[in-house]
Amino acid sequence: MKAILCSLLLAATLTSCTKTDEAVNIQSLNQEFISAWNNKDSGKITGFLADDVSFVQGNARWKGKGEVSQKWVSETLPTISDLKTSVVSSSTDVNTAYEAGTFSVDVLPAGPNQPHGFGEGNYIFLWKKGPDKTWKLSYAQLEDLPVQRRN
Repeated sequence: MKAILCSLLLAATLTSCTKTDEAVNIQSLNQEFISAWNNKDSGKITGFLADDVSFVQGNARWKGKGEVSQKWVSETLPTISDLKTSVVSSSTDVNTAYEAGTFSVDVLPAGPNQPHGFGEGNYIFLWKKGPDKTWKLSYAQLEDLPVQRRN
């Protein structure tokens, strides 16, 4: 009886010392992503994307890391700078995290003697933890207003 009690006590102690999965800090994760975007680091941005990532912006809908990398990251990255977000809502658990809010960007001129612009809108980023325990952007949706001329 004493041996069983000691075994149970030892098992309880070891179990309580085992680290459980913790939710991610979504604000830090999104700041890493935004920093990579503002530094025009397409490799790092693409590294954040899940293989089955989905992207939605207006009528555009792209799926898969290759398509999203080409049509969102590669085509958009050279045209904007100074991405900023303002969080309205966020939540996390051990396997998923999302952040939603508003964004603003500086829109670079399309050519010489063209005006600068600015864009703004709403966003949602949904992140999922993969089997290798890394967090990947699984879904991104941007709803933007028309670009306005910067004075």
